Amino acid sequence: MITALDGLQGLLFDFDGTLAPNLDLPDLRNRVCALTATFGVPGSVFADAYIVEIIDLAHAWLITEHAPSATAYRQQAHQLIVDFEVQAAQQTEPFPGIRALLGELRTARFKLGVVTRNCAAAVLEVFPDLLEHVDCLHARDHTVHLKPDPRHLQVSLNTLGIRAENAAMIGDGKLDMQAGRRLDMYCIGVLTGSSTAADLRQAGADQVLHDCLALAL
Repeated sequence: MITALDGLQGLLFDFDGTLAPNLDLPDLRNRVCALTATFGVPGSVFADAYIVEIIDLAHAWLITEHAPSATAYRQQAHQLIVDFEVQAAQQTEPFPGIRALLGELRTARFKLGVVTRNCAAAVLEVFPDLLEHVDCLHARDHTVHLKPDPRHLQVSLNTLGIRAENAAMIGDGKLDMQAGRRLDMYCIGVLTGSSTAADLRQAGADQVLHDCLALAL
């Protein structure tokens, strides 16, 4: 096990790109943007926003414009995301060795949580027995606060009964590092997703590993 975990009590993992292959997020974002445009929302309203935030910004704009389609837009956009995630999940499995790794970490008495912007249905489609290997899952549908908002991580820490300074955040994305850094957690980036080592370090990673298996005992 890497020395950095010495003295820690808990580990929070991102899911996509960390425990399992990433979704095609650029394709999903393009689909959400295309749907949003059909409702007349200017691109400037949601430029450079993340996928879920696009929906929030566009919905707020439609409400401001007194558009009767605001509720329908929000429902359709969120359903588009869920359908995309679940369909992709049906063709995805956890990275090799992940179940054994989680078992080793629990044997070593680490409390484990998964914190993801993905929906719970998709996560459990990919990894049906996930909750036999970790102590909690907080997906998009379990909270109104999503990474990089640190409250997404804090709810898992509260469930595990662990203070942030006694836990590590492990993920493949900049949002994972940013959220963990805001709580003063130890932040470990992994290169199994879409971010480079430089991206992860710039976002706050204390350490960058090739993959999660480097955490093995």
